[in-house]
Amino acid sequence: MQRKTGQREAIKRAIREAERPVGPLEIRDLAEAYSPGVGIATIYRTVKSLLETGWLAPVEIPGGPTLYELAAKPHHHHFHCRECGKVFEVHGCAGHFQKMTPPGFQLEGHEVILRGLCDQCSAKSKVPQAS
Repeated sequence: MQRKTGQREAIKRAIREAERPVGPLEIRDLAEAYSPGVGIATIYRTVKSLLETGWLAPVEIPGGPTLYELAAKPHHHHFHCRECGKVFEVHGCAGHFQKMTPPGFQLEGHEVILRGLCDQCSAKSKVPQAS
């Protein structure tokens, strides 16, 4: 049986409101608004518990730390910003991957990660530099 604690609820709220995959440190920063002083150990314990119950899903970006998002989301992909490192959801899917699968192979799933600059980093790179 899971206890409902103020910190646990603050962590869940922070993840829900992030609306994109987030890591433990960002979860802590976001949860601070709802439960000041929430510790990183509490974040890790809660994330582990939420993964075990299926409320949370891991998002693996090659070369980066594991991020987390709500598990009950419909199929989607991710965009990884090379500048700030944030990961964003990309809704929709190009699909048709079964057609690309070699004959005799059985496709069980796929992941697509788009890479580039997010809107904020892209805007910063277009700002003229003062000389």
